[in-house]
Amino acid sequence: MATQVPLRCKCGKVRGFVRNASPSSGTRVVCYCDDCQAFAHFLDRADVLDAHGGTDVFQVPPGTVQITEGAELLRCLRLSEKGLFRFYTECCHTPVGNMIGPPVPFIGLIDAFMDHEGDGRSRDEVLGKPAALIYGKFAQGGTPPQAHAKAPMGLMLRAMRRILGWWVTGKGKPSPFFDAKTKAPCAEAHVLTVAERKAVRARVAQ
Repeated sequence: MATQVPLRCKCGKVRGFVRNASPSSGTRVVCYCDDCQAFAHFLDRADVLDAHGGTDVFQVPPGTVQITEGAELLRCLRLSEKGLFRFYTECCHTPVGNMIGPPVPFIGLIDAFMDHEGDGRSRDEVLGKPAALIYGKFAQGGTPPQAHAKAPMGLMLRAMRRILGWWVTGKGKPSPFFDAKTKAPCAEAHVLTVAERKAVRARVAQ
């Protein structure tokens, strides 16, 4: 059953919702990649990671996401010039989600920004169990049980079919994360310097 899930940063200044959230409307994964871990550590929000450094992500079309309060507090980060656009809140450094860019209609909403307590249903009830645990080779303390070393091909193909369908049906628009005309992110992306990348990678490795 599809449902509308509230979105909320830790301090409550940024709020919104995602429509039609269900196991059939998106792809839920837990990602252990070093980039997702670096993002959390850069924000000083290692608390959003699981015991092995995993980030619980739900991939949906951006057009189903609406920010109703605090949109001016959204910020954007890229770990490198070609890295994902990673959005977070300035107020409390809550990670919001990750995107490739405007041409690819998906955002990976991060568990820390989805208010399942406010919804009154658990994450598993609304979104189902994770489709896969990916990039387990980067996990802290050894690869978790049932985790894949990388992203399995079957999962990638299913995600690509979904994204193509979202593109065809226009579900990528409007996006609260990119300007429809200029294609620029809602906040200028800060690209980490070499020194910043080294520092945050060191924190991940600790």
